[in-house]
Amino acid sequence: MPAISEQIDLDDMLSSATQACSLLRVLANRDRLLLLCQLTQGEFCVSELETALGIEQPTLSQQLTVLRQEELVTTRREGKQIFYSIASAEATAVMQVLYEQFCRKPKGRKK
Repeated sequence: MPAISEQIDLDDMLSSATQACSLLRVLANRDRLLLLCQLTQGEFCVSELETALGIEQPTLSQQLTVLRQEELVTTRREGKQIFYSIASAEATAVMQVLYEQFCRKPKGRKK
């Protein structure tokens, strides 16, 4: 890891650590991680998420509620359908890192 070029204020570091821990706590749940991973591909309604991920009600609703409360996703209503999309730039960035580390297949190697 490269050295940090500027000294970070302790209060700023503590605040940032608290925010990072909050995000990581949400991502530490497999179902929520799967939901965010799917949502990196675009906007989906609840039934599409259920079909794509195999997460059944009421678990799906519970986990989507957590993601909404943590302001990681936003919703849009169209008739009776509710569509979800990622609202957090930080969550998107972390999902990209997780994809690169755990999901991307190295060239020339089958996983």
